[in-house]
Amino acid sequence: MEFLRPARWDEALAAKAAHPTAVPLAGGTDVMVELNFDRRRPDHLLDLGRIPELHTWETGPETVRLGACVPYARIIERLPGELPGLALAARTVGSPQIRNRGSVGGNLGAASPAGDAHPALLAAGAEVEVASVRGSRLIPVEEFYTGVKRNALADDELIRAIHIRKATGPQAFSKVGTRNAMVIAVCAFAIALHPRTRTVRTGIGSAAPTPVRARAAEDFLNAALAEGGHWDGGRAVTPSIAGRFAELCAAACDPIDDVRGSTAYRRHAVSVMARRTLGWTWEAFREGGAITGGGAQCA
Repeated sequence: MEFLRPARWDEALAAKAAHPTAVPLAGGTDVMVELNFDRRRPDHLLDLGRIPELHTWETGPETVRLGACVPYARIIERLPGELPGLALAARTVGSPQIRNRGSVGGNLGAASPAGDAHPALLAAGAEVEVASVRGSRLIPVEEFYTGVKRNALADDELIRAIHIRKATGPQAFSKVGTRNAMVIAVCAFAIALHPRTRTVRTGIGSAAPTPVRARAAEDFLNAALAEGGHWDGGRAVTPSIAGRFAELCAAACDPIDDVRGSTAYRRHAVSVMARRTLGWTWEAFREGGAITGGGAQCA
């Protein structure tokens, strides 16, 4: 195995072009597990840790451009106001050591359905900036996941940054696991209110072959809130609306039975999380539009 360690972004792209099967190494929290258990033995490892621009972020008027290697700990410390849903999700990732190494770019590259960042990125609205020696492009995050642990990257492309909409309303993240720390999600759910566009977006993790949005649930809720004048009047969401939203979120799932949970349990848990997070975020909106919503992890 050959270890490649570029110091600049252009060197990294050249290395990836020369060795398309090279496995990128950011924090190593996923890749090193596979190497240690001999599940993967690539000819080349491409270490991105020395490239400064991947460890920084830029806050613009409407979005945050997050470098692919910015660790979760930094998001929690420095970006909870701009990216509250992602910061909540980041708090549930592994241990402090993992949060100091792991990154959103690495989560996207691994493309595990259980990745904690994915639901929050889907709910907030994000685009993945990828590049190669041929140029760069932006991929909407919902189009980035193509299958179980598969993504839309071409063989010569690397993830450079993630463009995430800054929060303009409450966001929440909820995760079900078998314990309160160091746990892989049995299923996870994120919701974000976007008052400027009067829309609600969702994200579901570990309940389908890829992370998904509950689009039918979003369409139903957006129509119900508009028809009922909820955005202007600050009316409470009725139990019937919340219940139907939860049912449609569960219907968006396509889970499997495995050692962590059954198909029926995952659908039920997503339904419960959808109803609860809608309640948290809508009450926060009614009380003054506080950006940071609730987050939970339970057995």
